[in-house]
Amino acid sequence: MNERIRAREIRLIDETGAQMGIVPVRDALQIARERELDLIEVAPSADPPVCRIMDYGKHKYQQAKREREARKRQKSTEVRMMRMKCQIGDHDLQIKVRKLLQLLAEGNKVRVAVRFRGREMSRPQMGTDLLNRISKQLEDVAAAESSPRMEGRMMSVLLAPKPGAKPPAPRPAPPEAAPEALPEPEKVSRDTEDAKEQVRQEPVAEQPYKDADAEDGGEAG
Repeated sequence: MNERIRAREIRLIDETGAQMGIVPVRDALQIARERELDLIEVAPSADPPVCRIMDYGKHKYQQAKREREARKRQKSTEVRMMRMKCQIGDHDLQIKVRKLLQLLAEGNKVRVAVRFRGREMSRPQMGTDLLNRISKQLEDVAAAESSPRMEGRMMSVLLAPKPGAKPPAPRPAPPEAAPEALPEPEKVSRDTEDAKEQVRQEPVAEQPYKDADAEDGGEAG
């Protein structure tokens, strides 16, 4: 930069990007000072070296800004872990697969591990078949970075999301059955209600008491 440039002649580019040809470095420095700018060596290995007139402070600021924006856009990849039993049921397996789709859609790599217990250790093919089955279900959105491998009592495979792959849309939930309608209460007419009320309020006529002894005496006389 400026006086640190050791070449005698340079190919000069001005601040607008226009080519000014091959000039002595002293003349290039003089031009840069007159414009209150700096002379920056942008291609020192060229023959002759290429230098450009620019505002060095502004150049460094813009360069730092571009680097910050690049770091923001760069997303670090995280490796997640998902474990499951060797003899997992179909329903539980589909739940695991849906969770895998979510993790892969977030840009994460996922290590799927199968645990072996007891006598299952003598049947490693069960774990290989299970991991291959999962990889087959996710082949549209993920790729296996290695074949299933055994480590102690666990067999695992590393799945990485495919660039630009979109996870399949979730299946819609089945519609809920409509609740069974309760029978409507029986409609009773107003006349029927009035008739029942009248029966409840009407007094019952008392029957005359007959003296059995009196009746017998009268017949005797």
